[in-house]
Amino acid sequence: MRSVFYVAVHFLLTATFCVGIRTIGGGDGSGSGFSEAPEYRNGVECPVSVNKEVVSSCDPDLIHVAMTLDSEYLRGSVAAVHSVLRHASCPENVFFHFIAAEFDPASPRVLSKLVRSTFPSLNFKIYIFREDTVINLISSSIRLALENPLNYARNYLGDILDLCVDRVIYLDSDLVVVDDIHKLWNTTLTNSRVIGAPEYCHANFTKYFTDAFWSDPVISRVFHSQKPCYFNTGVMVMDLVRWRQGNYRKRIENWMEIQRKRRIYELGSLPPFLLVFAGNVEAIDHRWNQHGLGGDNVRGSCRSLHPGPVSLLHWSGKGKPWVRLDAGNPCPLDLLWKPYDLYKGSLIKDQSSISSIFLGFSSYLL
Repeated sequence: MRSVFYVAVHFLLTATFCVGIRTIGGGDGSGSGFSEAPEYRNGVECPVSVNKEVVSSCDPDLIHVAMTLDSEYLRGSVAAVHSVLRHASCPENVFFHFIAAEFDPASPRVLSKLVRSTFPSLNFKIYIFREDTVINLISSSIRLALENPLNYARNYLGDILDLCVDRVIYLDSDLVVVDDIHKLWNTTLTNSRVIGAPEYCHANFTKYFTDAFWSDPVISRVFHSQKPCYFNTGVMVMDLVRWRQGNYRKRIENWMEIQRKRRIYELGSLPPFLLVFAGNVEAIDHRWNQHGLGGDNVRGSCRSLHPGPVSLLHWSGKGKPWVRLDAGNPCPLDLLWKPYDLYKGSLIKDQSSISSIFLGFSSYLL
């Protein structure tokens, strides 16, 4: 647990704090109230856009980040955006592409207003994901939340985002970034690879597919010519030019169609990505996806950090930090998510709150 101590110290030494944050009410129908985030500005070393008044998604100096945005995970998404901005060396050069569900209780207009109120200077665009694009391809999963059509939006980023966006970082909504996002953006995808992600080659890869898959000599042959490794799709660097040229959306859909007929996996949107990309992923340092902090998909039990440095904390799994914090029963690592939470019910109002977090970790490490 020494790595937890280092993450807490890193936050205390580098994070920017704001006292007396203004709260935005939820009277617009969003059902939520968020405090306005501090203004995070570029340093003198950052590239300057040609058009300072209107930032276009086609600006070549931008870093593109894609995330889903819905009412259920809105609090997590806001915290994730806040964390990216807080630690970015050039926050004004980050452009967010939010993918919203077509039939979400919060309309795109409401979501856009909320994002703009919370992050007044944020560069962003909201896209509507048509659920009928994928609804007939989704099969039942071990957890109902994994069947949400919005989980599959990452499969369609090459079609949804503007054609001028040739590269994007995809991030899940249940994470926080505690390092400069520019470092992740600068990942080189070698040998014509389409995606980059932290790989976990020690994981038991066979468990992600059913006996029906492994017993079929034809479909299981997909892995015969390579050494597949597990990777988590919640953090990916994606080359959208190669994605579009290789029609990878259709390749993923083909496996989803087989799944509907043969039941070759149990775990939602992850296995089709493994079937298409496992063994041909640009390996990114594990520090960029300390995943599994939400516990397993059934119990959502507390987890500890993997050994090594940390640049991104990811609460994949059943348990979410905002739920456990509100219930008064957080896991120790949930306290590292709390400083990025802008929800009005649990604002960080002063330095003493941060000190209590640090003290909490001191007892946890004993």
